[in-house]
Amino acid sequence: MIGRPRFTAAAAALLTSALLLSGCGAAGEASAAPDTLRVALLPDENASDVIKNNEPLKKHLEEELEMDVELVVTTDYSSMIEAMSRGRLELAYFGPLSYVVAQEKADIEPFAALQEVDGEDPTYQSVFIANADAGIESLADVAGRTVAWGDQASTSSHLIPKAMLAEEADLRVDQGDYEEQHVGSHDAVALAVQNGNADAGGMSLPIYERMVEEGVIDSEKVVKVQESEPYANYPWTMQSNLPEDVKGKLRAAFLELEDPAVLEPFDATGFEEVTDADYDAVRDLAPLLDINLEDYQ
Repeated sequence: MIGRPRFTAAAAALLTSALLLSGCGAAGEASAAPDTLRVALLPDENASDVIKNNEPLKKHLEEELEMDVELVVTTDYSSMIEAMSRGRLELAYFGPLSYVVAQEKADIEPFAALQEVDGEDPTYQSVFIANADAGIESLADVAGRTVAWGDQASTSSHLIPKAMLAEEADLRVDQGDYEEQHVGSHDAVALAVQNGNADAGGMSLPIYERMVEEGVIDSEKVVKVQESEPYANYPWTMQSNLPEDVKGKLRAAFLELEDPAVLEPFDATGFEEVTDADYDAVRDLAPLLDINLEDYQ
């Protein structure tokens, strides 16, 4: 495994105490090929929509691996991390931050990430949004306002936009500069901002753009304040102790995928190989939030 710094206490402090529970990792000798490949998908949007959007991928994996595939959407990020750490899942689609946390608890490896533009690195962005009537035109205007985040272990709807406020506007929730609320998912963040239940929020830029395109939210009511820098895209990960032939088939099933029917729900042109080192930027970002780990124990 590529050497890199350990996950910091400040980063771990972003999570609920559920993430700090001890778990049994999947380390050890290679396991037998599973009868059914259990594939966990991020609960970052409505669960039924997540399952529906990934049905073409399920069919593709069943054909390529010649085994049954079960799609799983957990109740939140922490339960997904815990299930992976206890070997109850073989494959998982993590956000960058939830991957970093899971990798500390389980013997897993990232192997593929979405390539959204052909020929470019597999990256994505977060976006800081605001209710149009809130008068927020810059990050500095968030002072004294209410901000909605998604899950505490979400990269693009918590870690990145929260770090943007801290780095670029010197606004920190632990200093009382603004109030925050966690609403669970990206779509819930957008709707909270649109409905006026929060003045602003942070979410994935691709999800924001899709919600606007589908008419779920109105871009004149939920406006973009600032986009983040690009970060390594959500990684597909697998248990390291899967049989080598299964791991090889999994890599090929993603990295050689060209079927538009499978790729269309992802708005992607394909998948590119990623490694653990690609997520060091997330590890480096977390300490900027300067949150005390003891607050979460």
